[in-house]
Amino acid sequence: MSNLETVLRQFGVLPVVKIENADDAQPLADALIKGGLPCAEITFRTEAAAEAIKNIKEKYPDFFVAAGTVLSVENVKKAVEAGASLIVAPAFNPEVVDYCLKNGIPVIPGVATPSEIDAAYTLGLETVKFFPAEAMGGLKYLKAVAAPYFMMKFMPTGGINVQNLKDYLSFGKVVCCGGSWIAPSGMISSHDFEGISKLAAEAVCAVAAAKEASK
Repeated sequence: MSNLETVLRQFGVLPVVKIENADDAQPLADALIKGGLPCAEITFRTEAAAEAIKNIKEKYPDFFVAAGTVLSVENVKKAVEAGASLIVAPAFNPEVVDYCLKNGIPVIPGVATPSEIDAAYTLGLETVKFFPAEAMGGLKYLKAVAAPYFMMKFMPTGGINVQNLKDYLSFGKVVCCGGSWIAPSGMISSHDFEGISKLAAEAVCAVAAAKEASK
């Protein structure tokens, strides 16, 4: 088991976050830590992403920050420079994957089909992002396409919530789930960090229940 897989399995869920104002990054990290979830995927859907990552890492060097929605090599460079420990992409972008592999940067590209899983496997990747999970057919579809690729691990994202999290984590090939419900943009912009802490704590409880059930 790789170090990355170990880390992701420990969290069980990775909050997928869209931050409009980088000043909200540290309070967000405070809230997630308070809820027992010291990790986040900061998506490059806004101009504030790189600065937000930098702000979090400056205050909490051990906080696990992934950069999400990475669509270009330029974004990879910005994310790594800001302190991101992992690159996550919504699709299988050969240029982004190739750059990360050549430079020793952990990367989890998005896949939705057997062909994309095969492409990732061919390059030697061990973990891929299954996206959009629920829209593609959910856990039933994932189990079907994952069957021939017994060596691959998955991080389902898209439509995951506290209700179906346990089901996904019950599948041994799932190392972690991405979840945007834990820290919604509206709650961040309205500074409802107490509410985010509660959602994070609920997610942590769901992960613990899933691990206990799988013993």
